[in-house]
Amino acid sequence: MTLNAFTDGASRGNPGSSGIGIIVKEAGGRTLYTASGYIGVSTNNRAEYTALLTLLERLRDVTCEKLCIHSDSELMVRQVNGQYKVKDAEIKKYHRKVLQLLSGFSCAVEIRHIPRDRNAEADRLANEAIDRKTMLMQDPFPSLPAMDVAGR
Repeated sequence: MTLNAFTDGASRGNPGSSGIGIIVKEAGGRTLYTASGYIGVSTNNRAEYTALLTLLERLRDVTCEKLCIHSDSELMVRQVNGQYKVKDAEIKKYHRKVLQLLSGFSCAVEIRHIPRDRNAEADRLANEAIDRKTMLMQDPFPSLPAMDVAGR
């Protein structure tokens, strides 16, 4: 089974109050998982990477054939895919951690850039987290890592 994940990081100001939004759907479009959280004062790029890292950490033990990650951050997607260099020292730390987590996945993982309007659901979650200042829970869906979406 293919999973489609959507991540977004939002920052009001750069840096400013920031949040993340994550959605995971099965190929048919049914939502399997959502998460959002306030991450404090951050830059937009750090928020985007935090959303991706949170997704990867939550899904690392999920069984699937393919994981397609969608983000409206063209910079982050191109950096992760090796098309752009990472110049900022702080972002390099996030980037290294993303690559480390990606190397541990047993399924194929693809990261795609999508237009902002196709990422509205994740964007809404990130902005709601900022509005409410709701911190990301450590494990909002504890059964997810054990979930076997391949039907095995």
